[in-house]
Amino acid sequence: MRKIAVFIGNRANYGSIKSVMRALKERDDVKLQTIVGASALLDRFGSIASVIEADGFQVDMTFHSHIEGGTPVTMAKTTGLSLIDTAMIFSNLKPNIVVAVGDRYEVMAIAVAAAYMNIVLAHTMGGEVSGTIDESIRHAITKLAHIHLVATKDARKRIIRMGEDPAHVHAVGCPRIDLVAEELKKDSRTALQGLFERGGGVGPTFDLSKPFLLVSQHPVTTEFESSRKQIESTLHALQKIGMNAIMLWPNPDAGSDDISAGIRSFREKHRPKWLHLFRNLPLSDYFHLMNTTACMVGNSSSAIREGAYIGTPAVNIGTRQTSRPTGVNIIHADCDQGAIVKAIRRQLAAGKRRMNPIYGDGRAGERIARILATTDVGIQKRIMY
Repeated sequence: MRKIAVFIGNRANYGSIKSVMRALKERDDVKLQTIVGASALLDRFGSIASVIEADGFQVDMTFHSHIEGGTPVTMAKTTGLSLIDTAMIFSNLKPNIVVAVGDRYEVMAIAVAAAYMNIVLAHTMGGEVSGTIDESIRHAITKLAHIHLVATKDARKRIIRMGEDPAHVHAVGCPRIDLVAEELKKDSRTALQGLFERGGGVGPTFDLSKPFLLVSQHPVTTEFESSRKQIESTLHALQKIGMNAIMLWPNPDAGSDDISAGIRSFREKHRPKWLHLFRNLPLSDYFHLMNTTACMVGNSSSAIREGAYIGTPAVNIGTRQTSRPTGVNIIHADCDQGAIVKAIRRQLAAGKRRMNPIYGDGRAGERIARILATTDVGIQKRIMY
């Protein structure tokens, strides 16, 4: 029986592969192996190991490799530690295929370990373009991967131009859209009842039936020194808008500590009655917030990917998502208070947009599982031009 190992290294990874894991688990010709590590095990960033198990998946191996500090140095060291641990894990689990999800630095360690150990590597969400170090990591993993499971036709064309075998580059859609399509069959207002009580967090609560903003802003690793200034621009813009807002803490990229410090300092100084902060939220709650928010603000790829499918009005700030294909739901703004205010007001006036499923139709998981279960590919990579 073919053994397929999936690595989950942070809270976003799980949402990006859950539907694939579910489809693999339902097959009788493969064995799913689940590996959880890095920030996915840390409460500070929303530990999700228990969530994975609650969803019915067995966690086969865990490892701690995330080094605190939120700097480029700690990112590099975390990658190194992850490489050491995953090599040992692969040696024990002996998977036939390893699935690397996305483009974060800990995923790079998974790809390198699999490559050196002659394990077939499957990569999701490759071929896309963006800002930050993610751009370089994404393309580096593409050159190590044997099976490419991409979200869009443009991404497929780009990977083929990189010299990859067209027979193993599959445009399947983004698995995150599968979860959105499934979740939004429910009524969002009903699903969000009791959110503040079950979600915890800090700050005032408010009536979610009235207009509110949803804010998710992460560090731009190639602009590491500007992280605090960037979040302060966003917070002051939100203060000027004055609308109730739900904000999530940043991911663990270099600069996250500066963003967190900026948020804490702003709260202490201004005591905003409009701001409630969550460390992390279940994907179901997050999708329903996206479906009901008056406007999403920040630089999360979810505003671009899931937001296009849902029609969420969103203001994308700065360079973190530079050059990603976007739907009609997105307005771009520089990291400037005035520009952010202007863009938010434009989105509030425009309202919710039509569905624009440029990143998938909600069936990526089953397509990917079928490919992983049936594709035969040699371990030797060759450039195809």
